[in-house]
Amino acid sequence: MSLVNLKINNKDVSVQEGVSILQAAKKLDIKIPTLCYLECQEVKGNCRICIVELKNRNKIVASCSTPVYEGMEVLTNTKKVRAIRKTILELMLANHPKDCLTCIRNGNCELQTLAYEYNIRKIPFERTQHSLPIDNTNPAIIRDPNKCIKCGRCVEVCHKVQNMGIINFANRSHEYTVTTPFGKTLDQTNCLLCGQCTTVCPVGAIYEKEDVDRVWNAIYNPELHVVVQTAPAVRVSLGEEFGYEPGTIVTGQLASVLRKLGFNKVFDTNFSADLTIMEEASELIERIKSKGPLPLMTSCSPGWINYIEKVEPSLIPHISSCKSPQQMFGAIAKTYYCKKVNIDPSKVFVVSVMPCTAKKYECTREEMKSSGFKDVDAVITTRELARMIKELGIDLKDVDCEDFDSPLGESSGAGAIFGATGGVMEAALRTAYEVLTETELKDLDFTEVRGMDGIKETSVTLNGLELKAAVVNGIKNVQPIIKKIKDGTCDYHFVEVMCCPGGCIGGGGQPIGGSEIKQKRLEAIYREDKNKKIRKSHENPEIQKLYNEFLIKPLGEKSHKLLHTKYKKI
Repeated sequence: MSLVNLKINNKDVSVQEGVSILQAAKKLDIKIPTLCYLECQEVKGNCRICIVELKNRNKIVASCSTPVYEGMEVLTNTKKVRAIRKTILELMLANHPKDCLTCIRNGNCELQTLAYEYNIRKIPFERTQHSLPIDNTNPAIIRDPNKCIKCGRCVEVCHKVQNMGIINFANRSHEYTVTTPFGKTLDQTNCLLCGQCTTVCPVGAIYEKEDVDRVWNAIYNPELHVVVQTAPAVRVSLGEEFGYEPGTIVTGQLASVLRKLGFNKVFDTNFSADLTIMEEASELIERIKSKGPLPLMTSCSPGWINYIEKVEPSLIPHISSCKSPQQMFGAIAKTYYCKKVNIDPSKVFVVSVMPCTAKKYECTREEMKSSGFKDVDAVITTRELARMIKELGIDLKDVDCEDFDSPLGESSGAGAIFGATGGVMEAALRTAYEVLTETELKDLDFTEVRGMDGIKETSVTLNGLELKAAVVNGIKNVQPIIKKIKDGTCDYHFVEVMCCPGGCIGGGGQPIGGSEIKQKRLEAIYREDKNKKIRKSHENPEIQKLYNEFLIKPLGEKSHKLLHTKYKKI
């Protein structure tokens, strides 16, 4: 494509033909405000906040949707432009609640930021806000339509990334709105509770259901022994909430700050990720030998399980019976750990710090109490943990590094990469290869299943069998594989599915950030793996000890009772 030469605020710039004014301005580091625009999404042109003036043409255009042309002259901050932007903001605010101080997005709201930048102190328009019911019907996500600015970001992520269409535009004119089909509550729909809508909403219209108060109450309850587990993706994202560069690994600070919050023991979900691999790799081997339902499909992502149970229940026989690492940890904490430290399991309160909103739902499932007690008592997201830390006035940068507690705090590099798309697959192949062939796997890095691509493939030869595997992130991308399974044309033996783009590093409970930030988190996850002395789940000494002392063997009677489950059509 040819280059186009233009001026923006009297500065010369050359860009590719077809580029928008907004993109050209970014090349000059000229800021143009946006609300509906999001770099990883399609251009919408809904909000018009990004308007600019075309010099000598007396024309106002949306910079996000207007392509450049040769000789174009653009002005981004004329009196007329600023006045129109201010009017647009005032109209939005006339239809917006005035509860910024108590809003979950206070201090991190794009609308609030623009109102501050444009010095809006009063609203000249009649208040048009209506009191609409807040959807608080499920364990994971709250939807507040009163705060919706109709930008369309949530609609796109639900349609284009997850292909679910749970959130849509409806009606016209002044009744134009964003809603669910027929105005149903989220629990009445096929919502996966993945929370991707919460990561793109610029205001507080969709957000995670908070468990912070429940966790504080447990910590301050002297009758309870409160233990916490933290997922692999949290340690490469929490730092962003405290000014660290994206992709900074804060594992040591994380362990330390959790103790400062008052948890009795600080454990690592990476430990139970290793445990998951012991069971899931064994399940894969068993299915291959017995010619069981193949491909075996992973079960670690609760959003993916929601999809199977609600939309594709015929595939349930292909789903691994393994609980997720979160739930395995809870089952072991309420049994093995309690016996080790001689504590009544009814007095143990298990808290999970997860990058995922759907984990809040997962821990409430009726079957997730195989020990006789609820596996996990409360789930908080990475964002919620950050709020708890700030509530105590702690800056993560001032915290010394510490280790996790034993015996549920030791983990391998294989456990760490669970946080990235392809990580479960790679970890399982490391163990399945060595268990089945009884030889050492020389190259542990299955780089072909790494990265942000929607579908990735790999293969490995196991005792003469070419084991074919696929890795999928984002529900939309798994649908072609599902079609092949139904058609009988799928030749994969193992398929990993993560509901969220990038896997857990892009989960619905993570600090809000674009694709570049997710890529940096991915890279950090693999650095964490590389830095580990042990990089295979079956070589984790604490896992070996757990089997020797308690579980006996993978897929054994006790393992099946505590670590496996069944799924059903909803």
